[in-house]
Amino acid sequence: MTEPVALSAVWSREPLPSGTSQVNYVLIQAKPEHVPTVQAAPPLNFCLVLDRSGSMAGDKIQHLREAVREIVANLRPIDAVSIVLFDDALEVLVPARLADDLPALQNAIESISEQGGTAMSLGLQAGLAELQKFQTADRVGRVLLLTDGQTWGDEDTCRAIAKQIGDLGVSITALGLGTEWNEALLDDLAAASNGESDYIADPSQIGKYFQQTLQSAQTTTVVNARLLLRLLPGVTPRAVYRVQPSISNLGYKPIGEREVTVSIGEIAGDGASVLVDLMLPEREAGTFRIAQAELQYDAPVLGIKEAKLKIDIPLSFSIDPKASVVNPPIMNTVEKVTAFKLQTRALSEAEAGNIGSATQKLRAAATRLLDLGETELAQTMEQSAQQLEAGGQIDAADQKALRYATRKLTQKLED
Repeated sequence: MTEPVALSAVWSREPLPSGTSQVNYVLIQAKPEHVPTVQAAPPLNFCLVLDRSGSMAGDKIQHLREAVREIVANLRPIDAVSIVLFDDALEVLVPARLADDLPALQNAIESISEQGGTAMSLGLQAGLAELQKFQTADRVGRVLLLTDGQTWGDEDTCRAIAKQIGDLGVSITALGLGTEWNEALLDDLAAASNGESDYIADPSQIGKYFQQTLQSAQTTTVVNARLLLRLLPGVTPRAVYRVQPSISNLGYKPIGEREVTVSIGEIAGDGASVLVDLMLPEREAGTFRIAQAELQYDAPVLGIKEAKLKIDIPLSFSIDPKASVVNPPIMNTVEKVTAFKLQTRALSEAEAGNIGSATQKLRAAATRLLDLGETELAQTMEQSAQQLEAGGQIDAADQKALRYATRKLTQKLED
């Protein structure tokens, strides 16, 4: 049987000089062998959990209704859908059902209007209950969460519910609209379910982000993916970053003296990639297996459960130090991850009041971004550094732009 996903590994430079310990990066990519068409995609269990608090009045609620209408119009009769609205109260607008009566669904959407405050945990708890009605091994589950404000006093409850949603095998796409929402909370909700979080600056873009979420769900071929790395004695992992579909620090869990594992979650569309930062011991000249990568996954559409795909990761060493060849696309990815790390640390330093360190890191990230051709983002970095030096705070919109735009630097990996 042909595997539904292909696994490959490429080093940032090779061969390495022999006789010395050194750092090298390996990019491990998992790409679907075949991305299904919408009609051939596995059935979905799609739940929208939407903030309709008073701050959503005007253009926000209008664009939200349009985006939900478009989502429903692009579902198939075999897909399950539910719509939950929350303010400081709760309304299950569409209890979980098959999307086989478009007029009825569209009529329900027309009643969406703003009111009240914000209590996100009510929406997430109701969303979990609706998901449980249809979630089966052959369905791809997705929560699309949208909020434009802070939820007060129930953040830990939201995190606990997000973990339950993740344990159900469903990922959360958490979208923040405008500047008044809590990035740390939405990031946590996404991470708890192997999902994604993102920033929508302009209400007119709500529909675009909703369609991207639906497309990701429709092109999902692999779920519950985990990457296990078995390492040669003396090889030390320093960091593991996901780089596609977006950058995030996955961390890793040691499960033995020379084994680590990271959770990848879903693999859709262009696939998933991780960049592993390794400290390598000195070796003599020759080619050696440095690691073995094992991808463990489920493929619901093919009825595959707990499959395993393994590849060896060899690396060559040479006595000639000038023989080493750099792989430009991989090093380009390393630079993008470095820019992401610098801005992440800069924002943490700024929050802690360490202004000198924060501005230094912002400017270091800006330099890398300029080298990468990311002029607009580099200018935002420099502007933020100037705001801090002037005794102010980073503008809320700029802070969100920095946090989320740097995550997207690798969305189109170079071949």
